[in-house]
Amino acid sequence: MTNTPAPRLALARWDIYCRVIDNFGDIGVCWRLCQDLASRGHSVRLVTDDASALAWMRTPGGQPVEVLVWSASEAAPLPGPAADVVVEAFGCDPPAAHVAAWRQASIPPVWLNLEYLSAEPYVERSHGLPSPQCSGPGEGLSKWFFYPGFTERTGGLLREPDVQQRQQRFDARHWWGQMGVPWHAALRTVSLFCYPQAPLPALLAALPAWSEGAPVLLLCTASVNAMLLEEALQSQGLAQRIQVQRLPWLSQADYDHLLWACDLNLVRGEDSLVRAQWAGRPFLWQLYAQDDGAHGPKLDAFLSLHLAGAEGSAWAPLLRQAMQQWNGLALGSRALALPEGAAWQAHALAWRERLSQQPDLCTQLLAFAQQKAQHGAGGTAPA
Repeated sequence: MTNTPAPRLALARWDIYCRVIDNFGDIGVCWRLCQDLASRGHSVRLVTDDASALAWMRTPGGQPVEVLVWSASEAAPLPGPAADVVVEAFGCDPPAAHVAAWRQASIPPVWLNLEYLSAEPYVERSHGLPSPQCSGPGEGLSKWFFYPGFTERTGGLLREPDVQQRQQRFDARHWWGQMGVPWHAALRTVSLFCYPQAPLPALLAALPAWSEGAPVLLLCTASVNAMLLEEALQSQGLAQRIQVQRLPWLSQADYDHLLWACDLNLVRGEDSLVRAQWAGRPFLWQLYAQDDGAHGPKLDAFLSLHLAGAEGSAWAPLLRQAMQQWNGLALGSRALALPEGAAWQAHALAWRERLSQQPDLCTQLLAFAQQKAQHGAGGTAPA
């Protein structure tokens, strides 16, 4: 992997705004961005309405980031020097008092709206477009849409400059021991991070064939109901072939370690999907289900990119079907249609290499903000 060096702002102060909706993905993405920016020498503040997940999500010894409570800072501008760049994560609508302060500043900050990750065509069309503020506290300012993505015409994916080097140095056997996991070389290991509606019986039924008869160790993240898994194993007569181990809440670094150490990763939402791709291991992605079914076209768009050039193979249709079944979007047999392991693993590495050719999101974000700052694109303060 290569990361293109990005120009730094002369005054590199960043404020990241994040509202936590109902899961950990929003703040997970924002925290990784904060850490990446801080590691490159920038001063970063995170303004969030719920910082509770950071108690376990933070990596000990990580970069210094100031965390501010949203409700305690709504009525007045943030204390201290004004930011050069503000990032509104996922359209979270920063407090009016803060926006008004940006408008009154002699040099308004560059205002970016970091959007959700998708492979759908609108992302390339919308990435980098301005949204002039014609009314409200930010009247006269411009907000810029910044879309993560999987192609060169998007903002890329979060990827720290040293992630590949850290993975190469990673000792899985030592980490399993630290986590108290009874690992041995004959086991096939699977990590499970999913939403409650995931078809767990279909996954369990598929694992013995996928592992080619080897015993399976299924490692459940703390949000997964391990008791339901155990009951499903008993009902299917698989308790002797699949062992379930519940994990504690993991820091972001240890979650990366889990993905690196496993043979197959089941991930959900946005942050864990990105980390699974950098792990270079086979994965199944469960999207956040939308009431209007929008997650269906979103999955199809991703699979069209992910499987481009491989549709003539024997394994690619199986992976497409498995992803659709895992998301409740296709009727199929009781067991998921998992591809053969070696071909799937080779594709995961090839996909990672393809993504690695693109500049990472933080590098692109820095360059984009620098360009807008040089052209005074934050807006013009009133006379």
